[in-house]
Amino acid sequence: MIDLATASAQWRVATVMAIRNETATVKTISFDVPGWPGHLGGQHVDLRLTAEDGYVAQRSYSIASGARSGPLVELTVDAVPDGEVSGFLHADLRIGDQIEIRGPIGGYFAWSAAHDYGLLLIAGGSGIVPLMSMLRSRAAGGATQPARLLYSSRGIDQIIYRAELDRLAAQGAGAHFTLTHTLTRNAPSGWTGERGRIDRMMLTRRQFTPAGNPDVYVCGPTAFVETIAEHLVAMGHKAGNVRTERFGPTGAIRA
Repeated sequence: MIDLATASAQWRVATVMAIRNETATVKTISFDVPGWPGHLGGQHVDLRLTAEDGYVAQRSYSIASGARSGPLVELTVDAVPDGEVSGFLHADLRIGDQIEIRGPIGGYFAWSAAHDYGLLLIAGGSGIVPLMSMLRSRAAGGATQPARLLYSSRGIDQIIYRAELDRLAAQGAGAHFTLTHTLTRNAPSGWTGERGRIDRMMLTRRQFTPAGNPDVYVCGPTAFVETIAEHLVAMGHKAGNVRTERFGPTGAIRA
């Protein structure tokens, strides 16, 4: 039997298999990670880069891929201005390159299909990454309870995973998934989603209520997360059901 705690603590050599653009500043990198023990939606990894002179840089990134067996792990990385690691991953990483990965890490901000009590997901910017992992895990796991996502972006061109989210939403009642976008700065002509920052009125209007006692996950910048968590508790959500994660100092998502 695999000792998952020991397996998660090991550094593994990961090989870059594919790189794709999500937006102008966001890329998803697919890694082959031999011996990967599997993960839950919402967990993260530590990533370590070692220079020829021995200098080491380490960051934490949320896993974007859904829970599955096998060695494929995807990370979605936002290019942070002056970011040491994200800058390298965006500008210098190539297919076939190898880096070190350790994980999966984190149990608090994680979701399993075995815990299917309904999901309310609220994301700001690249805070969508661990929530997308949950949605992918949910789709693969055959979850039947409803899920809702309220996703705040500055503009339509900055919506990460836009096409995939639209496909999930288009499945309608069969997927039990409802998607709402809100744009805080630039909404194009004919935009039918929400506009502006997420507030209590928007949460209520989009049915992010405590009815049914759903699990709630909120991820994004610190101020965004704290404000929304306060709104949710004031609306009647149990504080223990509202799980939050926020950007780290480098712009990576840490669980």
